[in-house]
Amino acid sequence: MNKSLVAACIQTNAGPEIAANLDYLAEAIKEARRRGAELIALPENVSMMVKGRDKLFARAKSESEHPAVPFFCRVAKETGAWIIGGSLAIIFGDGRLANRCYIFNPQGEIAGYYDKIHMFDADVGGNETYHESASFHPGDRAVVVDTPWGKIGLTICYDMRFPHLYRALAKAGASIIAVPAAFTVPTGQAHWHVLLRARAIETGAFILAPAQCGEHDGNRKTFGHSLIIDPWGKILAESGDKTGVIVAELDLNKVSESRRMLPSLQHDRPFEKPN
Repeated sequence: MNKSLVAACIQTNAGPEIAANLDYLAEAIKEARRRGAELIALPENVSMMVKGRDKLFARAKSESEHPAVPFFCRVAKETGAWIIGGSLAIIFGDGRLANRCYIFNPQGEIAGYYDKIHMFDADVGGNETYHESASFHPGDRAVVVDTPWGKIGLTICYDMRFPHLYRALAKAGASIIAVPAAFTVPTGQAHWHVLLRARAIETGAFILAPAQCGEHDGNRKTFGHSLIIDPWGKILAESGDKTGVIVAELDLNKVSESRRMLPSLQHDRPFEKPN
């Protein structure tokens, strides 16, 4: 198993048209690769950001028909990089969609996928109300994927508020956990950094959190500030509020080191829940 790697997060400002978003990603992935990235992570809703159920369902595709899937397979093979493909809206079959994160290997294959478990049904103030479960079917399984650097855990955005999921991924051997996101501005300003640093510290894992930024269809705004965080909670790289690429070297020895210094993953004890 390789003990170090260069990882990148690509920050995007996705619009409603899939083709235009993929054109941007093709260049951004090449830039990340030129900067030495072997593992490249992309944000949630990376192929499109639209407001309204009708627009969303008009553009959503099945896995076999979604243009982003063969696009990522091709780019991964061409660049020789592992690509965490953010998330795509995939037709699920029960009248809803899956918010699905794929990981692609350098052979141009799907190495694994994860369907977002926790649905963002929230009123964050300022007339910003979200009801993700009306359009998306929640996933029901946690996922780790084998790579040359060990296991990578897959999560998406709102999942970060559920620390037990991250603990389960770490206990399953994840040394890197991806958190592609399209975080709102109000919650991002209040919680983005502290929650992601907490998830890194609690699990003793590296966190890759690529994010959407800027203004999108329907005047929706996202926070940006993509992050790469080490197992001690140190921020290794951070974007601002513009599109771009961040890169950092991950020394995976720090995972075992932090878990040895603070072995909390081994210290769970049963307890009675309060009435």
